[in-house]
Amino acid sequence: MPVVPRSKRVRLSLLAAVAGILSCAVSTAPFAGAQDTQSIVGSSPLYSLSGATAWINSKPLTAKELKGKVVLVDFWDYSCINCIRAVPYVRAWADKYKDSGLVVIGVHTPEFDFEKLLPNVQKAVQKFDMSYPVALDSNYKIWDAFKNQYWPAEYFIDAKGKVRYEHFGEGDYDQSERWIQKLLNESNANPMPASAVSVQGQGVQAAADTRDVRSPETYIGFARAANFASSGGIKRDAEKTYTEPKHLSLNDWGLAGEWIDHEQVAISESAGGKIIFRFHARDLHLVLGPSADGKPVRFRVTIDGQAPGENHGVDTDALGNGVVTAYRLYQLVRQNGAITDHIFTIEFEDPGVQAYSFTFG
Repeated sequence: MPVVPRSKRVRLSLLAAVAGILSCAVSTAPFAGAQDTQSIVGSSPLYSLSGATAWINSKPLTAKELKGKVVLVDFWDYSCINCIRAVPYVRAWADKYKDSGLVVIGVHTPEFDFEKLLPNVQKAVQKFDMSYPVALDSNYKIWDAFKNQYWPAEYFIDAKGKVRYEHFGEGDYDQSERWIQKLLNESNANPMPASAVSVQGQGVQAAADTRDVRSPETYIGFARAANFASSGGIKRDAEKTYTEPKHLSLNDWGLAGEWIDHEQVAISESAGGKIIFRFHARDLHLVLGPSADGKPVRFRVTIDGQAPGENHGVDTDALGNGVVTAYRLYQLVRQNGAITDHIFTIEFEDPGVQAYSFTFG
């Protein structure tokens, strides 16, 4: 299967994840499965580490110096919620097996342009407490060599440098750890313990509630926007005053106020800009950035016109207040109790916010 052109890569929604993928993907098919990815089991792709644009927590690593080590290559992207929820497991494996011959390498391949910047990735590595080596793959050199199409994606490589197992998306963590143990047993005279790590992700890293997610990942930039409901549609690369949709079906969304919608991002041109979304999920996240000059942007969230109260996310308070200070994923809603359809509204009190995509969990 040929590599999908980078300009057409899109992530899969959690709806597809519930069907068994739990990943952000790059296939152009709306609900493509991980089985669509070309397997590289038996190949030796570690040579591609030379294509990294920078390294964090390590000097540049090479296939030659990794020979004799069991290697786990984890493709991730710091604004991808599926990656964020998988990080605690990868981190736990790195800690548990670091003295047994396992080398974990996080390969950060960006979805959005702001994720190509070393300082932004460094902040994410620190925030997620990653102590293992992280290679920046801003030019997709490593990604392409692995023929990868998913975030997150894990490749388990034996001491001879060959891929023996691959896993795409969240889930099946026990099976992945058994492969780590198997490969370490092959390369190490001392047998590995058969026990699995115990992980309880906190905050935004907590496991998704996959039983009742009916909203897909939704992009705000015009290149991949869908279900846009404001009157007149999106005006590309030009300022427009949008009006709040009068009616929203499930997963419809719209803008209100003055915005410029670009290929990847919509930018609010004045105070009072809004984004409105009718969703069905426990958690709602939004990838946001501050104004272009770095000024923070204050916002207020409501659910069905009311303050979220106990249903607020980690990046809002009970009144729905929050501040955009960095380019990252913000958790704005975490509901308690039964999940039903709700109208989410975020109003920005300052101009200049940059809005990229919604994800759910």
